[in-house]
Amino acid sequence: MPSADSPALIVARYLKSNNYTQTYEAFITEAGLPYDAGNVTRGDLDLETLLEEKKNFDIAVKFEKLGVEDDNTGWRKPFPANAKEIDVLPSTSNILSANVEDFVDDDGNTQQVLLATTADKRISLLNASNNTLQTSLSSIHDAPALSTRKLFRNSFLSASMSGQLHLSTLSGKTMSQRRDHNKYIVKIATFTNNLRNETIIATAGWDNKVILYNITSSDDTLSPSLPEPFATIPLQTKPEAIIFARHPTNNEPVLILSRTDSNNIFYYTVETPIPRLLGQQNLAPHSNAWVAFTPSALEICPTDETLLAVGTSSIPHMKLLIVRLLFPSWDPEPERPAPTALRTSLLDENLTLNPEDGTLQGQQQETQASQARRQLVIAEREFAAIQIHSTTMAPQTAYSTPAVAWRPDGSGVWVNGDDGAVRGIEATTGKVVSTLREGGHEPGSKVRCLWAGMVRGEEGKEREIVVSGGFDRKLIVWSV
Repeated sequence: MPSADSPALIVARYLKSNNYTQTYEAFITEAGLPYDAGNVTRGDLDLETLLEEKKNFDIAVKFEKLGVEDDNTGWRKPFPANAKEIDVLPSTSNILSANVEDFVDDDGNTQQVLLATTADKRISLLNASNNTLQTSLSSIHDAPALSTRKLFRNSFLSASMSGQLHLSTLSGKTMSQRRDHNKYIVKIATFTNNLRNETIIATAGWDNKVILYNITSSDDTLSPSLPEPFATIPLQTKPEAIIFARHPTNNEPVLILSRTDSNNIFYYTVETPIPRLLGQQNLAPHSNAWVAFTPSALEICPTDETLLAVGTSSIPHMKLLIVRLLFPSWDPEPERPAPTALRTSLLDENLTLNPEDGTLQGQQQETQASQARRQLVIAEREFAAIQIHSTTMAPQTAYSTPAVAWRPDGSGVWVNGDDGAVRGIEATTGKVVSTLREGGHEPGSKVRCLWAGMVRGEEGKEREIVVSGGFDRKLIVWSV
């Protein structure tokens, strides 16, 4: 008989305690163990205990502070902290969105443009290098625009509160427009597949729909136009955030979305003609509340595509989660057998006696205990995927719009708040390590939008900036 902590006995105990009778009998035969090898007595080491100890060990290692690593991890310095208000906008109005995109002009030169949308229906384009105003477009939309994205070399998409999606040039000429949503479009996401010369466009609207378009880059040679949607994803509640990622097994695009009144993020393929729901990931797997929060803002880490920053709707303060993406299998799951009643007695087993060896054979029904164990395994895996759970102390209400933005080196995340401050959260610890206030937004005002990244100065040198826009009608660029 092997020692009590031998791997063979641990496996035997697991198989027997989980009613894998046929597998257990085959295993003890091949391993040369006695028939009672799987019996569990007090103090015996089992697989569940082993996994629990491993998890506790991993947590302990994670929280160790090793001085030799301090220079390579944590919040990098210097960081943007010097505020400059952009005072060249043609009008004063609440800032609704701001992001920097790389465009290519007719001469083939790359230029970085800051796109800012305001409540007076304007879309202002500024030179991101020197913050000068290039143009301000006031006639594109009949309602304020909430989201903009670059498309192709020198055109951009914009979506408005009336449900319209426009494709425009940098000069303001509308090349194409559609209205497939009947309520707000709150977010645009794009994914470009260079191998297929196509760009997939996803729009999320408050009509409980995500609409998908597919436009080929060959249309870029003339005047591109928005095609008919190739698919619509209906949702039970309003979508909050959408973002594209690549599936790790085949690099195919996966649409990740969150919706109101759900703790989950959902993974969809963007296949034609019908997208498939690959699966979902619970961001509050051990919560007893029906809905602990809504994941309201999603951003993928620029240095690790499997790491996701999530700004939640938690009140009175935003909580920031940094989560490892658990991509479901790309292949469809095999059809499961029809559900049967749970076993309540040994007499419920559909077993027959084998006359040759006198053993019982047949298909065992699922028990409540096995169901609970399977659900616990899933919850533990989802819990382990949450790298950071941080209380940001950024005040917000049920009507706030959380926003998050990664630092370009992945060392931290910026979050907005309703007190006029922008907070920097260290990605490795979840600590609030920086608060941008001085020279920025009015105290007590709502910071509506954030963007963070690298921009090239007029001399060609890159520098890190943060762009924030608020309901104090200020557009602020924070620089090092």
